[in-house]
Formats: sequence, structure tokens, C-alpha cells
Amino acid sequence: MVSKKPRIVIIGAGMAGLAAANKLYKSTNSNQLFELSVVEGGTRIGGRINSSEFCGDRIELGATWIHGIQGSPVYKIAQESALLHSHQPWERMDGFFSHKPITVAEGGYELNPSFVQPISTLFKNLRNFIEGKPVDGDGVSSEIVKHCWTNCGPGNLSVGSFLRQGLEAYWSFVKDQKPVDGVGNWSRKSLEEAVFAMHERAHKAFSAVDDLGTLDYNAESEYEIFPGEEITIAGGYSGVIESLASVLPVGTIQLGRIVEKFEWQPDGCSQELRSDNGDDGRPVKLHFCDGSTVSVDHVIVTVSLGVLKRGIHQDCNMFIPPLPSPKIQAISRLGYGLVDKVFLQLPSQYQETSSFKFPPLQMVFHPPDSELRDPKIPKWMRAASSLYPIYSNSRVVLSWFAGQEALEVESLSDEEIANGFSTTVSNLLSSKSQDESDEDSGEGKQLKFDKVLRSEWGSDPLFFGSYSYVAVGSSGDDIDALAEPLPENSSNLDSPRSQLQVLFAGEATHRTHYSTTHGAYLSGIREANRLLKHYNCDVM
Repeated sequence: MVSKKPRIVIIGAGMAGLAAANKLYKSTNSNQLFELSVVEGGTRIGGRINSSEFCGDRIELGATWIHGIQGSPVYKIAQESALLHSHQPWERMDGFFSHKPITVAEGGYELNPSFVQPISTLFKNLRNFIEGKPVDGDGVSSEIVKHCWTNCGPGNLSVGSFLRQGLEAYWSFVKDQKPVDGVGNWSRKSLEEAVFAMHERAHKAFSAVDDLGTLDYNAESEYEIFPGEEITIAGGYSGVIESLASVLPVGTIQLGRIVEKFEWQPDGCSQELRSDNGDDGRPVKLHFCDGSTVSVDHVIVTVSLGVLKRGIHQDCNMFIPPLPSPKIQAISRLGYGLVDKVFLQLPSQYQETSSFKFPPLQMVFHPPDSELRDPKIPKWMRAASSLYPIYSNSRVVLSWFAGQEALEVESLSDEEIANGFSTTVSNLLSSKSQDESDEDSGEGKQLKFDKVLRSEWGSDPLFFGSYSYVAVGSSGDDIDALAEPLPENSSNLDSPRSQLQVLFAGEATHRTHYSTTHGAYLSGIREANRLLKHYNCDVM
């Protein structure tokens, strides 16, 4: 009787899934050891990588940055695939800010950099300390960081509580509370707090959290990025995905196939029994939404943590039987958040014929309990920290949203978004735009936006969000538990095909590089290597 090849199915054609498929295929294509396929629920490959175009510019609706080019596998692929240069303009082609941003406070007050800088330095130093990085040589900030650590201790501390302790300590150390000229009804302390809150909102978008109080302090020091410059990809992030997929034979990737259930065998299986049931002697059965099934020896699950969180609920039961308790607890404890981007196009006159050039903005708002808040500015708009051209003199501007406000933005119409931005920016830039008056009526112009494009990761049922974080109450140990294959102690099972039935990859399974594309890539390589080693293949 001829022995059948081990059948491996990878769920998800994002970075992790295609990295695993690429590795398995290139490592064994000479002897064709495996029967390999990639199953993707969507209509495209890439997962949370989705390069697009907006008003003639290349933009990223999902993953945007290569976080450090030295040693990054993503940078290496982009370099080898000639993706680092383009004749077409692309998002952040000249770095994060091509010009220094201006900081504007609600009511139309541009803040002097000498006022903003101490608070910005304080926030940066607090963040650096949390992340285990050197603290800048600012005497006051250094003393505040030491004071906070001495007085709070590690415990079950959150990033949010540590940052706020730093701000309170700042007010204790810095006695200068003289009024600030030219800022209307803002007091010095309220303005300092509002600038600090602006940085907190930016960090929420970076970390994909709804509240920094849910972000675990201790885990931040484990997080790693590669050294060197952080860049965007001129040819589009999707080019990296296409490069990984290009080596796979036609038909390996199957689009539009959503897996509904994973049926696996915790204690191995009786090969005879499974064969009698028409399952070809393979221990795992995949049930698709269209009613079809396929039996496999090994499945690499690369779905998002958001999908796994939905999948462990009793009314869903994605896994039959349910996952072991340690894995369910890890999935439950780990954080998974939402970040969305909103792109808007300025009318041509603002960048071409008008004397007014749109600057990179850092936006400072009154706190929620203030009576000075402009009621015309939408609540969701106050969750944004910045708005800036995607490159120097571009008519396309970009803002980021996180958490519940991001989900709210997904539910709005393009007109509602454009109007919200128009009202807000007109308020913030009122002092600058007063010169732009209508010659006929003499009335000041309100800044308008022509077009809107936003990502919608929260409402997409294939993702339910953007990326993971370590929440208070969880730890890097939960990431490791999520990454463990099933069945537990599978090496005790007799048949190699009953071992390593369900493997897990994706950014949420990498302890030090979670939330990144390179973390997703490395996790896919890790699981491919696990299977190659299992079948005594050379692992390079």
C-alpha cells in the first residue's frame, strides 16, 4: 500500500501563513514531501497588509512601517524584490514628518515649541523608561522617572497609570505655573495636561489600545524592534506578500474559503476508525462555511487573535473539542485592539493656488469635563492626536484612530467624516485661515475636504481588529501558551500524523515581536520549521 503524503493546510494568506507556505514549499519542493495548500477566507491575499491608492498616491490601509531595517526579514524581502523605490508617490516617502509639526490648541491657538517641548520630553522619557531604553539627559525628566519607579513599584502596573504618575510628579517638581500668553481661557496646567493627553492618544494608536490603563507595564520591556531606520515601502507592503506567494504553484492558495470549525483529536486517533469514516486516516477535519470538509494531518492556524477570541465562546465553538484550558485562558487574557487610518484629500486650491499650505498638525483638545469645549467638534474627532500630509506638499492628509472611536469612525458616512474633520481643523487653524477670506462676502473660509478613505479593520469579520498587545493581567507567558501546538504532549502519540495536529502562528504568537509584520513572518517560519523538523527535514 502506497503511503500518502502528509497533508498540511495553512489557514490565512497573510504574512504568517504565506511565510510558512513559502518555507515549507521551498524546503521540500525537490522531493515534494507534503501536500500543501493555503486557505484564505477573503477575496485577496495579504491579511492585515493591504496596499491601495488614493488620489494618485500609494497608501497603506493596514501595515505601514518596517520597524527597523537592520536584520528585518521584511526589509530583506522588500530589498530583494525591488520594492524600495517607486516613480509613484507613496505614503511617508520622506519620513514621518517632512517638516516640524505645529501644535495647535482648541480655539485656534498655536503653541510655542518652548512650551510644548518639556511635556513632550517628559512623555518620551517615561515611554523610554517603560520600554527599557535610555532616558534622555533631561535633568527634570530623569528625576521624575526615578521618582515614579521608586514610589509605584512594578506590581500589576499599567502603562497608563505610570504615565499619569509621571505627569503628577512633573507638577510637583516644576513650580513654574505662570499664565501662558495668547491662549485664551487655557490655564498653564490644563494646557500642559492637554499636550500630555495628545501624546497619550498617539500612544494608544501605536499600541492598539482603547485605554492605556489596560496596557501591561512589565511586558513593554520585552517588546523588541529591529535597529536602524523605520521606513515605508515605496512599492507597497503588498509587494512583500506577493513575493512570498510567487513561488507557490498555481492553485495552492484558495480564496473565499472560510473555515467554520476545526475538529481535532486530543488523544490521537484510531487510524482504522478514521479511515472507516471516510476521513482518509487523517486526524484533523476542517469544516467550511459552504458545508464542505477536508481531512488533514496538520493545520497551521494564522487567524487573528480577534477571531480566536470569538472562536472560544460557547456559542461559536470553533474548535471541536474545545481548546485546552491554558490556551483558552491565554486567548482571553491577551489584549487585541483596533487602529484605523483616515485619509482625506484637500481641495486643489489649498495646495496649489492658495498661500495657505496645510502643515503637519498636533491637535490639543480641552478635557471631557471642560465647559470650554467647542460643541461643534465631534467627540470621535477628539480621539485623534495628529493630522498631516502623507508626504511634503501632498493634498492627501492622514489621521489615526484607536479603540471605540475607531469603531465609531467605521460606522460614519464619508460626508460625516469630512464634515467632522472640516469643523475641527477650521477651529484649530482659525488664526491661520482668517487671512483666507472670501473676496465677495468677506467671510472667513471653512476648510473643506474633497474625498475620504478609511480602513475598517474592526468591522471586518475576518479580523475583528488590528493587532495584539499584552493586557494588564496577562504576560508574555500567555503569548507562548498561545503559540504551543496541539495536542499537548503530542510527542507521546504513536503516529507522527497524530502529532502536531493544530499549530498556531501570527503576530499574536511572537513573544517579543507581537503586533508587527516581521513578528508574523517569524512566527510562520517557526511553525514551518517545527513541521520540517518533525519529518526530519533539514531546517535552514
